[in-house]
Amino acid sequence: MPHPLPRPAARLAGLLGGLVVAAPLAASAAPDLDDWEAVRDAARGQTVYWNAWGGDTRTNGYIAWVAQRMAERHGVEVVHVKLDDTSTAVSRVVAEKAAGNVDEGSIDLIWINGENFAAMQERELLYGPFAEALPHFALTRPEANPEVVTDFTLPTEGYESPWGKAQITFYHDGDEVKEPPGSIEALLDWARANPGRFTYPRIPDFTGSTFLKQALIALTDRREALYAPVAESDFAAVTAPLWEYLDALHPHLWREGRQFPDSGPALRGLMGDGELSLAFTFYPSEPAAAVADFELPESTRSYVLDDGTLGNVHFVAIPFNSPHKAGALVLADFLLSPEAQAHKQDLTVWGDRTVLDVAHLDAETRSLFAIDAENPAMLAPEALEKTLAEPHPSWMTALQAAWQARYTAR
Repeated sequence: MPHPLPRPAARLAGLLGGLVVAAPLAASAAPDLDDWEAVRDAARGQTVYWNAWGGDTRTNGYIAWVAQRMAERHGVEVVHVKLDDTSTAVSRVVAEKAAGNVDEGSIDLIWINGENFAAMQERELLYGPFAEALPHFALTRPEANPEVVTDFTLPTEGYESPWGKAQITFYHDGDEVKEPPGSIEALLDWARANPGRFTYPRIPDFTGSTFLKQALIALTDRREALYAPVAESDFAAVTAPLWEYLDALHPHLWREGRQFPDSGPALRGLMGDGELSLAFTFYPSEPAAAVADFELPESTRSYVLDDGTLGNVHFVAIPFNSPHKAGALVLADFLLSPEAQAHKQDLTVWGDRTVLDVAHLDAETRSLFAIDAENPAMLAPEALEKTLAEPHPSWMTALQAAWQARYTAR
C-alpha cells in the first residue's frame, strides 16, 4: 500500500548518504493552517502533482476519481505522477534541496510510508506539521487509534496524513486447497507437498519485502530487535532463521524459485491464470474485489495466519518545497472525507480499508462503510484484529539488500 511500494534500497541509501545537502534559505510560502477557508481559497486554481504508485488499475482508477472530485468541488487540478518506485520521488526532492530549490519543487504530495518517510523526515524534506489541522483528521480518532500517527514505529508528528490501511491477507482456491497453512512454518510444509503452487514477489517489491518481514517475525527468537534500528542488533544472528527458511522454501516455489513475479498484482494474475493455488496480498479486500471483477474464481477464500499478520497504515506527505501547499492540503483532507474513504473501500472501486474510526461516525455515515458479507472471499472485520506491528524502517532496507545479495546472483 503504501503504500505498499518497491524501492531499490542500495540506490536510495547511496544517494542520501553521499549527497551533501545544502540548507534551505527559505521555504515556499505556507498557508495559514488556522484559517481553513483561506486555505481552500488559496488552493482554487492550483495544480497538485501527486506522486503515487501507478502499478494497479484499481488504484489508478480511484486516484482518477479523486482528481475529478477535486476539480468539481475545489477547483484544484490533480495530476497523478505514476511511480513504480517511491525512491524516485524521494531522490528528486533530495536533489532539489541540494540545488537550493526551496520554493518551486516538482512534487506537491507523495504517497509514502516506512523507510521513505524516515529518510525524508531525517533530512527535513517534509512540510509540517499539518495533519491535525485537516478538518477530517479528527474522524480517525488518533487518541484511540495510534496507528494513524505511527509509521513503522516512528511517530509521524503531523508530517504525514493517513489515508488507507493494509494487512497481509492470504487467499486460496477453496476447491483446490481444503486446509491452507496457518503459519509460516506450515507454509513450508504445504509448499513441499504442493510444489510450484506458491511464490512471493521479487525483492525489492514492497509486497515481497513484507513477506520477508512476516516470516522473520515468526521465525526469529530475537523479535524485540526488530523494533529498534537495525544497526543496534546483530543482523546476521537475528536473520539467520529467515535465510535457512527461504533456502528450504525456494526449491518448492513457482518455477522452483528461479523466477519471481514483479508485484502483488502480478501474483494475483498467476492465481487468476491457475498457475498458483495459494497467494497473499497486502490489501485484505483485494481477493473479494478480484472475485467481483471475475479475475479470481468464486471458490476463492481469504484468511490470515493463526498468530496474526503484518499490517500498517499508508500516508501522504507534502515536500518542504511544494509550490502548491494549499492544494496539497485540501487534497489530503479530501482523502480523509467519509465520501472518499467509503468510495475507496468499495470493492468495485479499490477495496482499500478506511482509516476513519467508523464506530464513532453517525449512523447514516456508518452505513457507507457496510461490508459486503455475501462475497465469499471477503474477510470478516474481526479476522483482521490480530495485526502485527511493522519493524523499524531500517530493517526493510537491510533485508532487501541481504536478499538481493543472497539470491539474485544465483
